[in-house]
Parts: sequence; C-alpha cells; structure tokens
Amino acid sequence: MGSVPQILVHVQRSVDFSVFDTKWVPCSCRFVVLGSYPRGTGTIQVYELEGEDIKLRKQIDKEKALKCGTFGASLLCDRNLASGDFDGRLEIWDLDASTVPVYKVKGHRGIINCIDGAGGVRSTFGAPEVVTGGNDGAVRVWDQRQKEKPVASFEPNEGTHAPDCWTVAFGDSFDDANRSVCAGYDNGDIKVFDLTAMKIRWETNVKSGVCCVEFDRKDIKMNKLAATTLDSNFHLYNLRARNPQKESLSQTAHKGTVWTVKHLPQNRDVFMTTGGSGSLSLWKYTNPCKKQSEVVIGTVNKLQELTVACQPISTFDWNMDKCGLAVCSAFDQGIRVLIITKLMAEIGRAHV
Repeated sequence: MGSVPQILVHVQRSVDFSVFDTKWVPCSCRFVVLGSYPRGTGTIQVYELEGEDIKLRKQIDKEKALKCGTFGASLLCDRNLASGDFDGRLEIWDLDASTVPVYKVKGHRGIINCIDGAGGVRSTFGAPEVVTGGNDGAVRVWDQRQKEKPVASFEPNEGTHAPDCWTVAFGDSFDDANRSVCAGYDNGDIKVFDLTAMKIRWETNVKSGVCCVEFDRKDIKMNKLAATTLDSNFHLYNLRARNPQKESLSQTAHKGTVWTVKHLPQNRDVFMTTGGSGSLSLWKYTNPCKKQSEVVIGTVNKLQELTVACQPISTFDWNMDKCGLAVCSAFDQGIRVLIITKLMAEIGRAHV
C-alpha cells in the first residue's frame, strides 16, 4: 500500500436518537453529538476518547430537537458550543459549567438548518460571530454581545418563494476588517455575502440542492470554495479568479447525495467528502502551474475511499490538533471515530 492513506474505523457506537451533527471540542479528545429523539426532543452528548473506547461524560436534554452546532466563535478559555434547533433558537452552551445556555435568541422562523463560527480558537481575526441559515431562507450573523438582533441579515426577496438555506460557512477573515459568508440553498443557489460591504459578492447556481459549502481556510483571503450537492457531485471554485464560474471543476464523488465536505486543518489541499451510500472519500487538490495559479483551477485526485455504514454519512469533523483523527455520524444512529493514516506526508507540502 506504500504511502497511500488508509481510512480506519477506530471506535463505533450506536445511540438511541437521530444524530444531526458531531463536533470535536477544541484542544481535547472530547467531541459533542447533537440530535433528536423520536418524540421530538433534543440532546447534546459529550463523549471522550479513552483508549480503544469512547465514554459518555455529559448529557443535556432539550425540549426541541437540535440540528447543528459549532465551536468556531468560541475562545479557547471558554470552548462554548453554539447550537441551532428545530424551533429556530440559537443557543450558546458552557459545557463544563451548566446545563442552561449562557446566550439564547430566537433566530429564525422554523428550523435552523446550519451554523458556523469565526473569530474563535482557530480564526482569531475579527469579532467572535456565529452565522445561521434557516428554512425561512434567511442568513443571519450574530454577536452574543448584541442581544436579540443579528449584526447582519440577508433575507429572501419579499413576495417570492424562499428557498431553504441548507449550509453556511465563514471565510475571507484574514484581518479585522474583512469577512464573508457563503450560503448554499435547496434550489442550487450559492451566494457569497461580503459582510463589510453588506452585499452579494458572487453567486452562481449548480442546478441541484447544495448540501454543504466550505472555504479551504477561513483566515486567509478567499481562495478555494467547495460545494457538495444532491446529485452525487462536488464543485470547486477559484474565488480569486476574475470569473470563478469559469475557473471551476465538478467531480462525481459518491453514489447518491454528497452530504459534507471538510478540509484537513493541517493541509487545505486535502479534503474528505461523505456520501449517501455510507462511504467516505479522501481527495487531494493539486495546484496548476504557478504562473497560472491566479486564473485557473487545478485538479483533484481520489486518495482513498471506504464504505463504513449502510446509511448516508451526514456529518464529519476533523480534529484540529491531531492530524488524521476524525469523527462522523450516519443515519443508522451510529457515531464513528476514524483514523486516517499517512496524512503527515502531505504536511510538508501544505499551504499556510
């Protein structure tokens, strides 16, 4: 097998609820699992990796099902979890101190489908902010120092059918004055909002529901944007090009929906996609000729693939501190801790 990375299932655990999100707690061997019980109530469970097993350390039950979570806006000294639920509430939790949220606000009408954070542990430029997207079609940016109202809001046009916002991601946060948000919608729209100018910076339509978007890194000038769709594909865009739509590539990744895309924190040219067939695919992006790097898109190569479940893998998260350690969940109510080997060989060629 040589230097080819391998995907290994280190620990597998079944739970008695539907899992909608999993996230590593920063700078720890703990991760959180968010989801919904059959009766419609929600839960946050905190697990700790202990040898060849995982131990449940804490559980917080809620009246409403939980859909998504992020640590992206939290400082290391706090490590607070921001979550969105099926009743449109945004809440921030101190997982070590209390079972009562330290901040809460009614953020959307209906479900908060997606969430991301910036200004926290790994993206220190700018204010700590959370962005949410809902099935009301709105994209809203929140600062917990400002109560009740978002600091920015991008609403659907009045009198028109509002597409569900399925995914949001921060990017372009390379100093204290700049930050952007990308949002993907069920009608295939992808929009990049400039939070400084408060306008749409770029947009396109991929003709299929957009399940996940992610910049290759949040804390640099916008570079690559990845987007996954219902129709088995992912798309990569060079946002530094004059025409990102032209300088892009599309790749069939899985049999069925491509649920997520997550870039390796230690090397933004390596990323994982998860599929509706229960498979994981590891990819490597290769830059074009250096003289052309600002105007063309490169190529992608599949490094490894493994089917780990019989149901779609809907969530995936890399550990920021341990290269190759990851956690994912599937519709089979299973959570899996993964080890992806031989990724350190790519670190020497990483872009920082």
